[in-house]
Amino acid sequence: MGSIPTQTIEQIAAANDIVEVIGSYFPLKRAGASFKALCPFHQEKSPSFNVSPQRQSFHCFGCGVGGSVFRFVMDYEHLDFPSAVKKLAARVGITVIEERSADGSDDRQHETRRTLLQLHAEAAEWFHENLLKREWARPAREYLKQRGIDRNIAASWQIGFAPESWDAFLNFAKERGYRRAEITQSGLVKPRDEERPNDSEVYDRFRNRIMFPICNDVGEVIAFSGRTLGSDAETAKYLNSPETPLFRKGNVLFGLHKTKRALIDANSAIVCEGQLDLITLFEAGITNVVAPQGTAFTEQQARILKRFVEQVVLCFDADAAGQKAAERSLESLLQNDLVVRIAEMPAGEDPDSIVRRRGKEEFEQRIAEARDFFDYWIEREAAATDLASMSAKMQLARKLADTVARVHDPIMRSEVASKVTARIGVTPGDFAALLKRPTRNFAPDLQEARTTPTPAPRHDVAMLCLLALRDTEARATLLATDWRAVLAETPDAELLRRILESDLRPDDPASINVFMSSLAPGEEALVSSWLLQRVPPNATAVARDWWAGLEQGAVRRQLQIAEGRMRIPQLSAGEMTLLQKQVVDLTMQLAELSAASPARVLDD
Repeated sequence: MGSIPTQTIEQIAAANDIVEVIGSYFPLKRAGASFKALCPFHQEKSPSFNVSPQRQSFHCFGCGVGGSVFRFVMDYEHLDFPSAVKKLAARVGITVIEERSADGSDDRQHETRRTLLQLHAEAAEWFHENLLKREWARPAREYLKQRGIDRNIAASWQIGFAPESWDAFLNFAKERGYRRAEITQSGLVKPRDEERPNDSEVYDRFRNRIMFPICNDVGEVIAFSGRTLGSDAETAKYLNSPETPLFRKGNVLFGLHKTKRALIDANSAIVCEGQLDLITLFEAGITNVVAPQGTAFTEQQARILKRFVEQVVLCFDADAAGQKAAERSLESLLQNDLVVRIAEMPAGEDPDSIVRRRGKEEFEQRIAEARDFFDYWIEREAAATDLASMSAKMQLARKLADTVARVHDPIMRSEVASKVTARIGVTPGDFAALLKRPTRNFAPDLQEARTTPTPAPRHDVAMLCLLALRDTEARATLLATDWRAVLAETPDAELLRRILESDLRPDDPASINVFMSSLAPGEEALVSSWLLQRVPPNATAVARDWWAGLEQGAVRRQLQIAEGRMRIPQLSAGEMTLLQKQVVDLTMQLAELSAASPARVLDD
């Protein structure tokens, strides 16, 4: 993918007033020149979350998070930076055109993705219109009505219907101007000869099926799941799109684009098997819910879920297939240190049927009573084993040990091992000998649950950072100096160097937002705190004063280094002469600087 031009980012920042953006998520109250609210990123009773319309930034004095409008959307929506930029661009109607690589490969990838996204969006509209308006879709409407899905819910989830035709969608897409190669690449049609897809005839993949759009986490349609209306035992009940440039089955959680805020708030995810289960729960007000695109969690899906929650409640069906799906999900969830509980469903029931027939309260009660997965699992395995038989007991112990070994948290692992030994009657030592050391075979999640502000630099550097950010004349004064050389000799000055190197304009909040978007989250939080501080009325004079102190400190350190090198034994006469001259020059330079300014000097 290409990069988003700085000018575009600045334009998007300027068009999105941070008070309006944050106020669209939760209410803000005016407090003088700023706005306040309870912080959404930590629990608090008194509001410490501050939003500055003048600086177009936010900062929480309680937990330290802060930054630009982009940072807020990234942290609140759990998006990466490009996704946050695109979301805010869409909000104000700005088109994001990314810069591409010179060889054109990025252009081709971008164009392919854009075309496929557009095709999927139009397909979703076509399927949805079929469901609502076509007489031949009446059986689908009646089926959905029986499942509690009315017209409004169908519209909210853009549920549709694919007719029982071999080429209805193919003809629709051709009429819309799409080439056959593009339609085939979307996965919405299928070649009759899989080995020769470019030469073979194609036909509609989805026929006589209720269509559920599958969206990415920003709500773009990237695939479909179709549920059959027929009762043919040879026909799969659900059929998903194949993997395409847009869609990787194991990387997507159905409904996440609608439910992720509820997941964060609850710090817990209810996991069900099917799309209808999820939709029924969501529309009943149980919104912290997701569904994997299959019967078990993949490693990547578990990693995505870990960004939002610490706990997972599995609601798979009570039959043998559902129990196996729960067990297959376990390893991926445990590898991401998620606490797993299981809510048992009555035989023949699923979340959808419980809510529709017995009510939301019954389902919520089952969630509240969900057992720790290991309690449930150990009891079920032990009950199915003849523990009077030593061979059966040892076979069970090995099976349980293989799973317990996957628990990476040492405290949880020890607790589960204690439960196993107590239930099946083996000694802790014998069971410990069966356990293998847990290993991680995946990359750690790079997104931290909470931003820890970067520690502020020493006071003189911090003051100069504040002035270079906030005052145009003071910034110009600093830029007129030999600042690169001085900062190269000044400890703890990296952030000041980056502030001076940037193109930010102190009187333009949008340009400051762009600069903050280039910082790490902790650095951005620190800068956001500086943006809320008062600037001295004589900012330029203060900047000169503090800068003189930095210049003296830099010369003083050079002088100390030169004097130290003179004490190195076995220096040649020529080397000693050069060092003596350097010491004299630096001493004179330090005297001149001291005479020119009553500077503050902070030795490190």
